[in-house]
Amino acid sequence: MHRASGLSVRLKLTLSYAGFLMLAGALLLAAIGVFLLREGWLRTNEEGVWRATPGTAFVYGFAPVAAVVMAFLLVFGLMGGWVLAGRMLAPLNRITHATRTAASGSLSHRIRLPGRQDEFRELADAFDAMLARLEAHVAEQQRFAANASHELRTPLAVTKSLLDVARADPGRASDPLIDRLHAVNARAIDLTEALLLLSRAGRQSFTPEDVDLSLIAEEATETLLPLAERHGVSLETEGDFAPATGSSALLLQLAMNLVHNAIVHNLPDRGGVWVTTGVRPGTVVLTVENTGEPIAPDVVSTLTEPFQRGTERVRTDHAGAGLGLAIVKTITHAHDGTLTLTPRPSGGLRITVELPAASAHRGSGTPPRP
Repeated sequence: MHRASGLSVRLKLTLSYAGFLMLAGALLLAAIGVFLLREGWLRTNEEGVWRATPGTAFVYGFAPVAAVVMAFLLVFGLMGGWVLAGRMLAPLNRITHATRTAASGSLSHRIRLPGRQDEFRELADAFDAMLARLEAHVAEQQRFAANASHELRTPLAVTKSLLDVARADPGRASDPLIDRLHAVNARAIDLTEALLLLSRAGRQSFTPEDVDLSLIAEEATETLLPLAERHGVSLETEGDFAPATGSSALLLQLAMNLVHNAIVHNLPDRGGVWVTTGVRPGTVVLTVENTGEPIAPDVVSTLTEPFQRGTERVRTDHAGAGLGLAIVKTITHAHDGTLTLTPRPSGGLRITVELPAASAHRGSGTPPRP
């Protein structure tokens, strides 16, 4: 939700505290003035000027002293109110940070707010309990997907072997039905492997290691170069040393999915794919850009959802399992990165993966190809 900018809660509390202190000081000084009047220490002369009665010369300085006191109360109220508001709102800042962390996809973070029970601690404990339930629910779903996919591998492998034997039988004439069953079985195997990879990537159960995205991109493009040649798509790779930390196997799968997606969802002929890497302050980027048919922005926003391909991008010969970009999104989030999909004005898609740079190699470099 877009909201207009306004004063922070801390500043509002500071101004409220200072205003209350100023009001209390003004009432106190007014009470002192009334007391002086009632006791006859202050009275007006014929010209209407306030004068002190004889023997009470100390009240001549009442007005200047009152002004100094009010100025002191204002400064003290602002400074003290700012400090007190900061101390009071410190738990809320921790809760806000945990909320943003959870919104980014990390459900393992907990607030664990110390101290005795109060409204902030109750809110923090309730939020921690909610995160625990969400994490358990997501983990249960991932285990179910992994177990179901694993159980499907064996019957699919047996079916594939039987179909291979039937297709290779020299005494049997070619049967289109067997060929179609073989294609359906192969697609089911691909879908099962993709679901397994998706569940493993979502669990973040990998040991971080130093990787170079530029080498990952080169390996992916070299592996898929024959596929690009068969589709009549040119494949270009360039970029700088891009050090990151994560799983080299998962990041290679990410790059393979992006490049494969860019090749098969391209123009029928004379299409192009550009793979670039670069370094930004604190992050490294991998960008895969391809030509193709124009894509509506509302379609682009759904492409990372499982089994959402977009009708404009489906090729009859390479429809895929519909999990390629979903796997890319999961791997990106598992590495605390961001994934951005942008339709190109001339048609096609630009996909950018931005990951935290390795701490030992942080710096600036050449940005990715526009």
